[in-house]
Amino acid sequence: MPLTKPPLPRLLLNNVSCIRKGQIVLRNINVSVHDGGALVLAGPNGSGKTTFLRMLATFSRPSAGEILWNGHNINSPGVFDQYKAELGWMSLKDAIKEKATVLENVLFWELLEGKYGKSKKAIELMGLGQLMNSKAKFLSMGQRKRLQLARLLAVDRPIWLLDEPSVALDAEGVRLLEYIIAEHRKRGGIAIVATHLPIEMEDAMTLRLPTRFPRRNSLYELMEK
Repeated sequence: MPLTKPPLPRLLLNNVSCIRKGQIVLRNINVSVHDGGALVLAGPNGSGKTTFLRMLATFSRPSAGEILWNGHNINSPGVFDQYKAELGWMSLKDAIKEKATVLENVLFWELLEGKYGKSKKAIELMGLGQLMNSKAKFLSMGQRKRLQLARLLAVDRPIWLLDEPSVALDAEGVRLLEYIIAEHRKRGGIAIVATHLPIEMEDAMTLRLPTRFPRRNSLYELMEK
């Protein structure tokens, strides 16, 4: 019988490095994530967790190496737009419309995606059902985070890139976060999470990023070696 090739990882970082303003932020990162997988980015402030996510989100490009999606470079023509359509991005900047209601904030992004019918369920799941018609400007920090997560659920993209998603959440909110990540993964979704707080994710891989390299390791000095 012919040998069956193992499936390609959905995402593969191949010897990826990142240099910003002459300083090494990430160096020689190799990691792969398959459907249903989870990757936790751990490390001190300034170690490059957000930079890592921003490269995956296509906001910046690696200085060396490549990021592959289904075996194709994510920045290649013809691949870039397809890949971006797979991403659910959640950053510390919540991009919430203050004068809009909770429902309008989620519904706007759902309709922009060409989808309909998940906004109310997502808001209720995140414990904001009673605030559905309240203006977002009156929400607490924890409620704003729940609103971000409701938006993520309603848009329903397969690859989640989450930057400190548990910040400002209470214990119940963290449990909800863990639940929606687990359900997302059961459907074959991927979660890549940058966090300095504990989040329970079964069989998640952890990539520990070291403290940023000393200032003497500038691009100029690397070229001189």
